[in-house]
Amino acid sequence: MNPGELLERSLAYALGSVAEVPREGLGWPTPCAEWDLGELLRHLDDSVDALHEGVADGRVGLCPGPPAADPVCAFRERARALLGAWAAVSAAAQRSPAVGNRSMDAGLLAAVGALEIAVHGWDVARACGRARPIPSGLAVELLPVARTVVVDADRGVRFADPVGVPVPARPGDVLLAFLGRRPGRDSFSARARSVFRE
Repeated sequence: MNPGELLERSLAYALGSVAEVPREGLGWPTPCAEWDLGELLRHLDDSVDALHEGVADGRVGLCPGPPAADPVCAFRERARALLGAWAAVSAAAQRSPAVGNRSMDAGLLAAVGALEIAVHGWDVARACGRARPIPSGLAVELLPVARTVVVDADRGVRFADPVGVPVPARPGDVLLAFLGRRPGRDSFSARARSVFRE
């Protein structure tokens, strides 16, 4: 697994999901029960900003910056900056960035970031009423990352308990189910959008 390529593919997928977010949709609910679409986009933007700090500066601050007025535009700009920073740092020269007071391998930081970006890209698409599965090849590479970094203590805090999926299932659905999402609930966003448009 090439972490830079994984990060690039996750960003491409998420950018595709964000491309059609309407400004009036920022209040729509998302699969992340505690966030509406605007809050989810701000979280996604902050995650990409933290990754950029880790790659470019070698350190990830634990306090997010002020939220952007336009979270869609901010995410696009930060995604480009992150890819540029990753390309500028050769594999041989990559340092182990500090996250708070702990050091983390740059490749692992990129892989974890790719996981978060892809899954939230799916959340964004679902909130907008679009069926946009995580590409199978990407999901196959992200699932071992998820199984490595998501531990029992994360359940109920950062992730819901895993849910079942029918067999056979697409790799993206298996990944989402492991992280507590319900990939087969196609009516979620259409129902949610109708509430906000009434």
